[in-house]
This record gives sequence, C-alpha cells and structure tokens, in this order.
Amino acid sequence: MRVLVVDDNEELLDLVGRSLTSDGHDLVFATTVGQALSKLQAMHIDLMVLDLGLPDGSGVQLCRQLREAHYCLPILILTAERAVASRVECLDAGADDYLGKPFAIAELRARVRALARRAPLAGREPVVIGDCRLDFAARHASVNGRQAPVTAREWAILEFLVARRGQIVPRDELLQSAWQRADDAARTSLDVLISRIRKKLGTEIIRTVRGTGYTLDHD
Repeated sequence: MRVLVVDDNEELLDLVGRSLTSDGHDLVFATTVGQALSKLQAMHIDLMVLDLGLPDGSGVQLCRQLREAHYCLPILILTAERAVASRVECLDAGADDYLGKPFAIAELRARVRALARRAPLAGREPVVIGDCRLDFAARHASVNGRQAPVTAREWAILEFLVARRGQIVPRDELLQSAWQRADDAARTSLDVLISRIRKKLGTEIIRTVRGTGYTLDHD
C-alpha cells in the first residue's frame, strides 16, 4: 500500500517512514500542502497520514479540499490538539481517524492497518435505500444519481450495518468493528460520522434506536 505522509518535521517523517516501511508499505513524503497536492495528482495514493500545522496551510483545510474534490482515500490526522472540538473539526472536514501527538509508533501502525482493512463486501450487489445507491465493490455512493463522497471510515460503518441489515446493531459492536475499541474518543467519532453519513446520503438511511444502537433502514 502506498502511504503519503504529510508533515514538516523531518525527524517525524523519518520515524514514521521507517515504521510504516517495516510493515511493507511504500512511503511517499510531503512537507507542505502544495507538495501533498502534487503527489496526489501525480500518482495513486492509498492512504494519507496528515499533520495539521503545515508551512503553507492547514491540514484540516487540505482534508476538506480533498473531500470536496471526491478523493476518498483514508486520511489519518496527526495533531497535538487533544480537545474534543479539534477532533470533531477533523472528522467534519472528512478525516477517517486522528492520533494525538506525542503518539506511540505501535498505535500509529495499528491505526494505519485498521484503515487499510476496509475491504469491500465481496460479490455483494449494490444496495438501494430510498434515493441512495451504495456500490460497495466499486466504492461508489450516489443520491438521485449524483455521486456522494464517502470516506473509508464511513464505508466501514455502512458495511457493518449492511451485513447486519434488518437487525439493531449495538453501539459498542459498531465501534469495535470500525475502530477496534469502544472508548470515549471513538464514541465521539462515531456520533460525528453517523451525522456526516446522514448529511451525505439522507437522514433516513441510518436509524438510531435510543439506548441500544443503530439499524440500516430499508424499503
């Protein structure tokens, strides 16, 4: 898997590069927003590790710009900000996950592995819910025929709900599936992403069962 690491700290680039290379990934580096955009336009990138504070702009703005341009690659944010508001801002901008600095390399590697495991549902026909059509094999979502950009983490949530369609999925089971953990940070992320999915695909697509979890509505 080709991973683009965007950070202006040379020591961090070296550390992250050596760690992810040892997992078999092909690493590409950028130190500015401009360089990151050039790399994305010049080659196929499977996943991006993105710092927030860059010399020529904000990682949050870059993330938002990529989502608006329908880039659906997984994005893992690195940030020194640990406040809930900062995490929510990253998720609202289209990030799939975030990791606070300083961080353990083992956790970074685990998060990258988790994002890389977003395999499509093999052989599944597209799922149609109201005006929304979800093609998991092609990773293509549309509403009334218009493409809707869905991120890797959002696909993971939708895939799990589709696999359990017609059932109520307990909140912690969904967290374990998408995040491999059920802590407060993951719960905050799930709330943001469920809201984001509804905004993109329609408020009726995921129904909250108060006190229990979620279910995928169907016709």
